[in-house]
Amino acid sequence: MRKSFHQRVLNIIKNIPQGKVITYGQIADYAGNRRAARQVAYILHSSSEKENLPWHRVVNRKGGISLKKGHGYKLQKKLLKSEGISFNENDCIDLKHFLWLP
Repeated sequence: MRKSFHQRVLNIIKNIPQGKVITYGQIADYAGNRRAARQVAYILHSSSEKENLPWHRVVNRKGGISLKKGHGYKLQKKLLKSEGISFNENDCIDLKHFLWLP
């Protein structure tokens, strides 16, 4: 039986290695629906805690943190930095260096 889009998204996120990031859009594409980046964000938001997902390793297409300051932004940046991921002067991650391609 074929896994659902939701399950494929969870599997991709669970496998992001430490020290690497992936974008919402890439997860959607790898899971079979390249136009479902917002659905990936919803799945991440609703399932991170119960599925113990490494949510902090998912960033936007520019390599930036999508969470608002005061609503998880600092925590995500701290967790990424603790894994050796660096940010440039625009607070973005160099995707050429830190992007994970499953």
